[in-house]
Amino acid sequence: MNWDWIISACLGIGLAACCGFRIFVPMLIASIAAKLHIIAPMQGFEWISTTPGLLLLGIATLVEIGAYYIPWLDNVLDTLAAPAAIVAGTLLSTSFLKIDNPVMDWGLGLMLGGGSAGLIQAGTSLLRLGSTATTGGLANPVVATTENAASFGFSILAVLLPLFAFVVLFVVVLFFAAQLARKGRVWFTRATQRRPLPPKI
Repeated sequence: MNWDWIISACLGIGLAACCGFRIFVPMLIASIAAKLHIIAPMQGFEWISTTPGLLLLGIATLVEIGAYYIPWLDNVLDTLAAPAAIVAGTLLSTSFLKIDNPVMDWGLGLMLGGGSAGLIQAGTSLLRLGSTATTGGLANPVVATTENAASFGFSILAVLLPLFAFVVLFVVVLFFAAQLARKGRVWFTRATQRRPLPPKI
């Protein structure tokens, strides 16, 4: 069994999943870890460990985190974050997947990394909408702080303990997938119940 490949895959997918909480935090953690030679990105993705890349990701992370504490802007960001999280998750997972075939590399990166990031991002957006509806947005800063902590915590865990982080994040992805499926069934039921009956002949 190729443990080196498994660990690198768990690392990439784990970091990618964290993009569902915050887009730039996992990329910043990966950049710092690569700069310290704790992890090594694949050929073609060395920019992650460069000083300009680290500075840009640091600035982007600060802007993203701060923006989620601005009323009304957090919900707007959720709309933009959905596709961005998938792109970032795909990029991060592909950066560490040790596959020589570029098509397979990007394909798996999109399915595993982008997919997990997209599911978690959709789940956190659902939580934020629920918070806005029930508290008028007063509890949104608490939700934002929790997401920040989860993104930093899980990203660091993915770097230091990739296998363990992968298992934990897999459970998180399943939880959010179940919540989204349940919400989808509720919306579908409401939509079908509101459909007018056909007129009697």
